[in-house]
Amino acid sequence: MPLPFLTADRAFDANAEDSDDIALPFDDHDQWRRPYRPGPWRVGAAAVLLLLASFVMLAAMIIAFAGAMSGAGLCLALGLVVIALALRLLRAGVWVSRHGLRRVGFFATTTLPWSQVTGVRTVQQPVRWLGLPRTVQGQALLLGRKGQGEPLALLTDHNADFLSRVEAFERAADTVEAWGAEYRTETP
Repeated sequence: MPLPFLTADRAFDANAEDSDDIALPFDDHDQWRRPYRPGPWRVGAAAVLLLLASFVMLAAMIIAFAGAMSGAGLCLALGLVVIALALRLLRAGVWVSRHGLRRVGFFATTTLPWSQVTGVRTVQQPVRWLGLPRTVQGQALLLGRKGQGEPLALLTDHNADFLSRVEAFERAADTVEAWGAEYRTETP
């Protein structure tokens, strides 16, 4: 079974070895891609949710064999909701294509065409640690938007994908900046 999210870093590394500039690592630029792998915190949280879902589904089966179909249906529905939450958690992140930039959050998804993007840059600033209210000094990849005064933080080096993975953050930030530099100039 192909796992396309595992090929992001390999494609970037292969192109980086061939040239000194930042190359866009994918052949098909029309398809939405996440230019980095999900981090261990995100994958670990999703694995725990899937483990919980397996126990809930097992409970649904036991309840169904006991004859209480309404309780089994409730447990089955709860298990499916937990599976959907785990999949949504794994899908969260920044996705890029020729058409624009997509920021997939846990509850909402925002898509901006490259024509609405004024700039993508990495800055040093206080960032949230694993999305919690606590802030620490770190790096953030900021997205400037037309008509919006405040830039949007796309990635930080202390989120669930890049905590303790500074090189991966820098690679992902460089890749998103390269996509922005490539397609912001092409749009009228």
